[in-house]
Amino acid sequence: MNYRTFSSSVLMMALGVLIGGCNINKFIPEDELLYTGAEMKVDRPQGVQDWKSVEQELESLFRPEPNTKILGMYIPLWAHYKGAQQNPGFINRFLKNKIGEEPVYLSDVNVPQTESLLLNRLENNGFFYSEVDSEIITDPHKAAVEYALELKEPYTVRELHYDHDSSRLDREIQDLLDETEIKIGDRFQLTDLRAERQRLDEALKNRGFYNFNSEFLIFESDTNQYEDRGANLFLRPKISAPTEGLQPYEIRDIRVYPNYTLDSVEETRDTTVIRGISFIQDSPVSFRPDRLEQYILLNKGELYNADRSRLTSNRLSGIGNYQYVNIRYAETDSVTEDGKRFLDANIYLSPLNKRSVRVELQGVSKSNNFAGPALLLSYRNRNLFRGGEILNITGKFAYETQIASGEREGLSSFELGLKGDLIFPRVVFPIPIKERFAYSVPKTKISLGTEYQDRRGLYRLNSVSATYGYFWNANRFVYHEINPISINFVNLSRTSPVFEEILENNPFLRLSFEQQFIAGVTYSFAYNKLMDVERTHSIFFGANLDLSGAGLNLLNELVGSDNPNQFLGFNYAQYNKGDIDFRYYLRFSEESLIAARLFGGVGLPYGNSVSLPFVKQFFSGGPNSVRAFRIRSLGPGSYVPETADVGGFFDQAGDIRIEGNIEYRFPIASYFKGALFADAGNVWLVNENEALPGGKFSSNWLRELGVGVGLGLRVDVDFFVLRFDLATPLRKPYLPEGERWERSFRFDEGEWRSENLIFNFAIGYPF
Repeated sequence: MNYRTFSSSVLMMALGVLIGGCNINKFIPEDELLYTGAEMKVDRPQGVQDWKSVEQELESLFRPEPNTKILGMYIPLWAHYKGAQQNPGFINRFLKNKIGEEPVYLSDVNVPQTESLLLNRLENNGFFYSEVDSEIITDPHKAAVEYALELKEPYTVRELHYDHDSSRLDREIQDLLDETEIKIGDRFQLTDLRAERQRLDEALKNRGFYNFNSEFLIFESDTNQYEDRGANLFLRPKISAPTEGLQPYEIRDIRVYPNYTLDSVEETRDTTVIRGISFIQDSPVSFRPDRLEQYILLNKGELYNADRSRLTSNRLSGIGNYQYVNIRYAETDSVTEDGKRFLDANIYLSPLNKRSVRVELQGVSKSNNFAGPALLLSYRNRNLFRGGEILNITGKFAYETQIASGEREGLSSFELGLKGDLIFPRVVFPIPIKERFAYSVPKTKISLGTEYQDRRGLYRLNSVSATYGYFWNANRFVYHEINPISINFVNLSRTSPVFEEILENNPFLRLSFEQQFIAGVTYSFAYNKLMDVERTHSIFFGANLDLSGAGLNLLNELVGSDNPNQFLGFNYAQYNKGDIDFRYYLRFSEESLIAARLFGGVGLPYGNSVSLPFVKQFFSGGPNSVRAFRIRSLGPGSYVPETADVGGFFDQAGDIRIEGNIEYRFPIASYFKGALFADAGNVWLVNENEALPGGKFSSNWLRELGVGVGLGLRVDVDFFVLRFDLATPLRKPYLPEGERWERSFRFDEGEWRSENLIFNFAIGYPF
């Protein structure tokens, strides 16, 4: 079957499915009516507060959902009927299993029950004495239900009182009611009363009431005092509430077991007491008590506090040495005259293995379209100095080759690397610093690494890097990392005649490689809510700042260096670079969503530098960028490369990058997901480069954006995602103005397809 015949067959089958989706009446049993949904007509008073949320709550009661329509046709229902026939055939069975939908008939709808639920929800929202009626509207094969609601004026809150005496609980609740979310004049809503009970429950658990529960409180209303539908609310503890739930608890003893196992025998262990906390462990100690104490926010003699308990657990887990952290409270028999009770806090810490060796064979796919195998050998030592320190040493051997390069000459490389990280689970600074972060303790990271890279046929690169900095989570969503010391030394050697010619033709590129010494400060910030799959709207915002060269320049001035452009005999880079990354997810379901990203980055070279160092430059095009253009084939600006050879790989980078992406992701079957996407972006230079005409950023930047669209297939299993994207450009910024938009799509021409259909393979989602 040739391409045209196959396309015609697919088209005819699609038309058959569409036509069949219009004709489902013949499948409906004679004694049934297909349920087409419910409508609600509401007669309500004017100016009802927050009516939209009430309306959504009422509409959510309409069950079951009617059958799905696609383009106005019952295609999933048609697929079910066809596949349910005798001898349905392979295609009909396949459609039934993949897209088929069971029919929903009027007999499946319990109209009286829905009426009762509607009345109940109206009363919960203050609309007492309302009326609900219904009517079934039918035609020969289908039926709908219309509900008519007649609402009365809603009741509003006039006063809020607490029936209290002189107990500790009553005083606390009275104090907390000053911050109540229930406002005088608000419409009576049961959800507000439940939320207020939950708020009081959480607040009381932070004030010592260990056994308190929101169910111990009850709201009562009095509507007899007003003729205009007003209600006085009275809050009080239930008579049946247990005594121990209404009394505060004080922490008496705190015991920590830093090396806990199920077969631990406490009598054989030594005890160290710091700040009233007993650390019980074998001798010699596995974890220094003076290091562990700072992670514990509980204090002997203080009232129980649920937040402090939770944060203590978070901080101990964040050390990275423990597999399990378990805080158990034991009630004592002691009770004071005023009813105060006592808790003993026992903190059980189950450590991970102290030493581990890992050999890992990876298949690596990079954003620059390089892919290949990598062998990693890692050694890890947890609790190196008995204070939670983690030492990681990793050796790497990798081979990469450029895939999906199109007309570009293939590039390949060997890499050898050795890197060591030493992580202290605290702030390490010459001057003692008392950390004030309740959610997690900042960690100090010292890194030292070296790497050898042989880019076959071009050059060899040796690099040494070192960083000293801190990272921490401010809360569940916010992450910070700052490196006051970030050093990278690069030595370019063994350049080939081909690469020398590339450098000769582009002096800016030569300078970007010759700036061998990069030293400065880096900072990263991330706000991430994308992991919450239950959110309809979720965002990610990331920002990076990289300031290099100013410190070395100042040091040269202080020591009176003869050559301010060099440090220790090496040229060093001077630039300020920053970028922001904003992402937005609109979820329709757990697997169906629209994902959008905006990225902007700029690097400003100054002093010694006319462009960013090559390893710091931006590029556009490729599997994580504008996917309708091959890797590094877009930009800078409207620059037109003479040939799409290996030289363009190095030339087509810039100091500025602007990019936008939008993608609709949807499930197909099992592990297979689909995507439709559109990308736009480019890179530009800050300074004019004669070797790259048209590459400098200007007011015409919007006309120089490359634009592309495409579709993708993802194989999404629990621990990795294989991504295949096929895209085509809509606008090519390197063409003359007036010719940049693609106006003809000649899919039947092989030459056009080879030039304009760009295939990308990658691991992981692009954003």
